[in-house]
Amino acid sequence: MVDLLKLQNGSDVRGVAAEGVEGEPVTLTPQAVNLIGQAFARWLSGRSGKEVGDLKIGVGHDSRITAEQMKTAFISGLSAAGAAVYDCGLVSTPSMFMTVVFPEFSFDGSVMITASHLPFNRNGLKFFNPDGGLEKSDIKEILTLAKTLTPADSDQKALPCESLAAYTRSLREKIREGVQAEDYSNPLKGLHIVVDAGNGAGGFFVSQVLAPLGADTSGSQFLEPDGMFPNHIPNPENHQAMESIKQAVLNHHADLGIIFDTDVDRMSAVLPDGSEVNRDAIIAMMAAILAKDYPGGTIVTDSVTSDRLTRFLEQELKLTHHRFKRGYKNVINESRRLNAEGVVSPLAIETSGHGALSENYFLDDGAYMAVKLLIAAALAAREGKQIGSFIEKLEKGFEEREYRMKLTGEDFTSYGQNVLTQFEERAKAAGYAVAPNSYEGVRISFDSEQVQGWLLLRLSLHDPLMPLNMEGVRPGDCEQMAEIVRRLLTGFENLEVI
Repeated sequence: MVDLLKLQNGSDVRGVAAEGVEGEPVTLTPQAVNLIGQAFARWLSGRSGKEVGDLKIGVGHDSRITAEQMKTAFISGLSAAGAAVYDCGLVSTPSMFMTVVFPEFSFDGSVMITASHLPFNRNGLKFFNPDGGLEKSDIKEILTLAKTLTPADSDQKALPCESLAAYTRSLREKIREGVQAEDYSNPLKGLHIVVDAGNGAGGFFVSQVLAPLGADTSGSQFLEPDGMFPNHIPNPENHQAMESIKQAVLNHHADLGIIFDTDVDRMSAVLPDGSEVNRDAIIAMMAAILAKDYPGGTIVTDSVTSDRLTRFLEQELKLTHHRFKRGYKNVINESRRLNAEGVVSPLAIETSGHGALSENYFLDDGAYMAVKLLIAAALAAREGKQIGSFIEKLEKGFEEREYRMKLTGEDFTSYGQNVLTQFEERAKAAGYAVAPNSYEGVRISFDSEQVQGWLLLRLSLHDPLMPLNMEGVRPGDCEQMAEIVRRLLTGFENLEVI
């Protein structure tokens, strides 16, 4: 049996759950999931102070081909431990957290069976308790406990739970309250919204949120759950996925396109002219929507955001941009920390489309972000404007590049840290503008006749890689920066430089 601790992926559990890819043996077996289910119930008992028999735990899943198999095994483990289990069926990850929050459920914990945008053969587990998503240390505790247990079953059946209906009802009411339309029940009447669910779990947004509010949803695509993802990867960062929703918007002359990842905790958008609202642009859009309600607030982002985004946030919106480490939990926890210290931080968001709002439990919820976008679109339409007006002053980038340079040798972490130290020292000695507050890696900005833009060199959290991100303002800027990086990284034999 696989070492359960190797299934940890930060604050989640992930593994290969189905055969079908050469060289990728199954690691997330039903037996392992059963043990993790038992362990989660016991861990939750210890954390909540309740007896296991008094716990209520919800279980949901996305459209993956191994979802039912994983759900059966997990529910079996929870039931064997003695907890009362509720089967929420095909749902989104954010809706599973809401089962802990909504008074009609008041679950002590919940679990979402998902591996986000990963290939069809993968699956995983995301855990929630009343404090939100579990931390990395919590997952380690659960997996360590699971290693001490043996598989067990129970005759107790899970109770059916219509949690998604309650969640979508809350989204509809949020839009109605936000728009305050003359026709209160149909605040999206007159708006043409195209949704691409990528055959994940997000098809509900069309049938249970948009259509009941009067929106025209013709042209929406890939709404049917299919864990083989036959049309494109359900990932807003994927070029093919974004091109697909872009063409749908243009072909159907829609007012807005919305694309979700598999489990709907991420989203991006497309404007009527086909402009993609992803990466820096989705951050800019959400910040612009929130700016009037949180004047002077601090927007926490991951480390690979651009200098032009900083200028937009700080000069146009009069907000503060706080770059932090990559990883959605890192960004969320930093925003939480700032708020606890009295710094108003309404938004923690990554370029990947993971966005969490303080007004929504700091939950990274793609559907809630879409709701904020729709409210803004409806209000703008009332004034004869388009939603794109919110970010019309965001400077356009010319070219973005990402390189993933391999590290060799056994202790790649120490070696990579030394590379970063030497890279920073060499950059400063050469007179380049090194950012003083990089929480991750080394960031350099360029503003000369020869080269304009920025780059970030960092060390991967888990893999023997050094990612290099850059953005140029003009043709040739990225190649100029790549050449500068090559010069600054000479002499490192264990690094495959670009």
